[in-house]
Amino acid sequence: MKIRLIHLGVFVSGLAVVGNFVTGCGRGTGQSAAPPPAVTVAPVEQKEIVEWSDFTGHTEPIDAVDIRPRVSGYIQEVNFQSGQLVKKGDVLFEIDPRWNQAIFDQRQAEYDQAKTEADRIDLLLENHAISKEEAEARKARFEEAKAVLDSARLDLEYTKVRAPIDGRVSRALLTEGNYVSGTAGSASLLTTIVSVGSVYVYADIDENSFLKFNELVDANKMETNADGRIPVQLQLADETNFPHEGYIESLDNRLNPDTGSILLRAVFPDKDGQIVPGLFARIRIPLSDLHPALLVDECAIGTDQSQKFVFTLTPSNTVAYQTVNLGQSIEGKRIVESGLQAGEKIIVNGMQRVRPGMPVTPEEGVATKPSDVKTAMR
Repeated sequence: MKIRLIHLGVFVSGLAVVGNFVTGCGRGTGQSAAPPPAVTVAPVEQKEIVEWSDFTGHTEPIDAVDIRPRVSGYIQEVNFQSGQLVKKGDVLFEIDPRWNQAIFDQRQAEYDQAKTEADRIDLLLENHAISKEEAEARKARFEEAKAVLDSARLDLEYTKVRAPIDGRVSRALLTEGNYVSGTAGSASLLTTIVSVGSVYVYADIDENSFLKFNELVDANKMETNADGRIPVQLQLADETNFPHEGYIESLDNRLNPDTGSILLRAVFPDKDGQIVPGLFARIRIPLSDLHPALLVDECAIGTDQSQKFVFTLTPSNTVAYQTVNLGQSIEGKRIVESGLQAGEKIIVNGMQRVRPGMPVTPEEGVATKPSDVKTAMR
């Protein structure tokens, strides 16, 4: 029994020594807490802005023309390539002119004869060689021959089908050797041309937006461009911003009672010819006057269930949780309707590394990591 007690005492003493050794190592290494994480902060910006609203629309050409012949006959030549830019007056199709040329030659001969007879009227009357009735008949035949010749000349000219406007031509719907009809009301469709340089964008504006728009216009509070027109912006399906600038051309004269919307038409320059008619588009129009607003970077905004928040920096360089009410997005920033004051500093980079109440090492800067937006808003 004594032997057992002796061994147990040695074991206990050994544990005490080991414990003292471990404790002594902890004190001896001089370990300290990790330094506060570094974050980028930026002040809440106050800026004069105009608020915009987005609407769905589509593009249409300023001018669009169906090309149809004015005389009948067989197509002799097609003088363009599909999608080619053409000028007003360019010959697109040539219809076999021989029949019209023959008719023109016949009318020319009839005209020449009638003109010869008309030129002799005064001399014949002076010599009492013809009666006044015959003189009047000769004048009438001359005028008729002149009109018939002009008609034949037009028909001959119409065998060359010309572009009526500048623009981009479609494909040839009928090619060489096909017979085309030039009869009014049933003339054959040969191709189409749409204008280039500018396009229309049509969009349906809801009733509330329309009333707000009219209120601003009536109060003379709507911002205008250098030409005195109300500016609008355009985004195509493959674009992430609104790079195209245009202006409102007109609003329809009535609201559609079935949809509760009114049709707006805007004009957009298209010098490169890249905006093809029929494209899906989003149009942005101004729906406020110029007024001050608070703005924060999108990447500084987080989502906590159903509410939005930002992390602000306190005077003691700690993190504070602040809920905010947000307005629309403007140039990568969000309007803050309530929750912040101008000049307050908020964390724009490094939100994932901090929690409310945590001390941080702030660095002045701007948002540089767009990917933080997605992470912060999950």
